[in-house]
Amino acid sequence: MIRDITIGQYYPAESRIHRLDPRVKIVCTLLFLISLFIQNSFLGYVIATVFLGAVIRLSNVPLKYIVKGMKPVVILLLFTVVMNLFLTQGGETLAHFWIFTISENGLRTSVFMAVRLIYLVTGSSIMTFTTSPNGLTDGLEKLLHPLNRINVPVHEVAMMMSIALRFIPIILEETDKIMKAQMARGADFESGNIIQRAKAMIPILVPLFVSAFRRANDLAMAMEARCYHGGDGRTKMKPLRYRGRDRIAYAVTLIYLVVIFIVGRYIPFKLWVF
Repeated sequence: MIRDITIGQYYPAESRIHRLDPRVKIVCTLLFLISLFIQNSFLGYVIATVFLGAVIRLSNVPLKYIVKGMKPVVILLLFTVVMNLFLTQGGETLAHFWIFTISENGLRTSVFMAVRLIYLVTGSSIMTFTTSPNGLTDGLEKLLHPLNRINVPVHEVAMMMSIALRFIPIILEETDKIMKAQMARGADFESGNIIQRAKAMIPILVPLFVSAFRRANDLAMAMEARCYHGGDGRTKMKPLRYRGRDRIAYAVTLIYLVVIFIVGRYIPFKLWVF
């Protein structure tokens, strides 16, 4: 399970999505996530599926790698589907047993929420798979640069996010090593009920937190030894510049967003729902 977590990891490849400016990928990802919540129709999700599929195809990231990253959110996905399925009422009753009732609105809402969650995680993952941590930091800092006028420490915020993304794979690797060491000593993390499994995780959490704090302290000392004092006066080795492909990506994403908005607002809802 630890190996399946791909959040924050960069997948090196040569593709059109990899070559885009980090600012384009951040903005387009936000617009895609917004599009998932401004419509609630079958046709809209078909368009979103085609758009997301095209992006995955252009990114050259293997589909099995993306699907593997969905495994850690399966529990959250099932919980969301079940809660919406049984707690949302309205429309025709499809099934009823004991105190549980499945209605037409509940089924539709649970399906749409599941699709939204899957697309939300997948869309965000594509951005991190195709953008290096340094690129994300530079792009975020550039996008938030106007906030410097109101004394917001944009560079420091972007730096913290970059460090957090870099630490995720390291902490996951450290967790995997600790779990294997504990299993070699006879620890059992698979059997027992939920409470017993939670108690079995304590021997992992304690050394993991100690290791994380030690790494953070070493990083802070290294930054101080190199006279790091924030972003004042710092220059970039690779300054960000918009190119033709970046403007095309903006245009395609805006066209997609307009189409989704029109479908969600002006096409009769009853023609396209489940």
